[in-house]
Amino acid sequence: MTGKPQLLDATLDVENRVAVLTMNRHDLRNALTGSNLIEDIVATAGWVNHSDEVSVLVITGAGSAFSAGGNIRDMAERGGDFAGDVAEVEQRYRRGIQRIPLALQAVEVPVIAAVNGPAIGAGFDLANMADIRLASNKARFGETFLNLGIIPGDGGAWFMQRLIGYQRAFELTMTGRVIDAREALDLGIVMTITNPEELLPVTLELAGRIASQPPKAIRLTKRLMKSAQRMELKDFLDFCACFQGMCHNEPEHLTAVNTMLKSMERK
Repeated sequence: MTGKPQLLDATLDVENRVAVLTMNRHDLRNALTGSNLIEDIVATAGWVNHSDEVSVLVITGAGSAFSAGGNIRDMAERGGDFAGDVAEVEQRYRRGIQRIPLALQAVEVPVIAAVNGPAIGAGFDLANMADIRLASNKARFGETFLNLGIIPGDGGAWFMQRLIGYQRAFELTMTGRVIDAREALDLGIVMTITNPEELLPVTLELAGRIASQPPKAIRLTKRLMKSAQRMELKDFLDFCACFQGMCHNEPEHLTAVNTMLKSMERK
């Protein structure tokens, strides 16, 4: 296992094949811009792909917020990531926050977002980049870019409509309204709602159950799930056949089969 990355504005803990990345800039409500969180998230995503001892990545926030998204003070002052002319801002987006969706889309293991509080703007989009979202009942979600006279510049319009469909994603994006955890559950944005103190334990229980599966098969299955979104059936089945051949020749397959047989014999 390669050494953990040195993070500046987040913490990274690993136990029982589950890595927990906690955004730790409560003073900025875990804003992604105006902090080092972009670098921390991208570095963690790359590290997970090279760490054979990690099977699940959990992303959450410290303090009361999951992530406030962009730093509004910097926007008001036309500073930080938002300074300069059109070409300069474009470059900062491509070299800055847009690295997050590309990095998370490439993560080889399941990604779970434990949304502990408000996930606003790019923070909402960050949650939607995960494979599964669990939320505290204090969570709030808002695709609020139009409220500020800007567009979802981090890929949010791509992720959300694939998650809940074009019509519902369109309404949330065009109105910029903030919804509570219950409506997010009804829309299919989150899978489960918990009390705040139960969020991380429930998330870790789910992560642990996934992480207990054969690790190489987990990564291949994640690739299959992602590939299924863009492949024709015949091509996809060829892909499955190739991956299945790999799985049948992995020692972890025989270990799992023998464990299953022993369990059946005990019954």
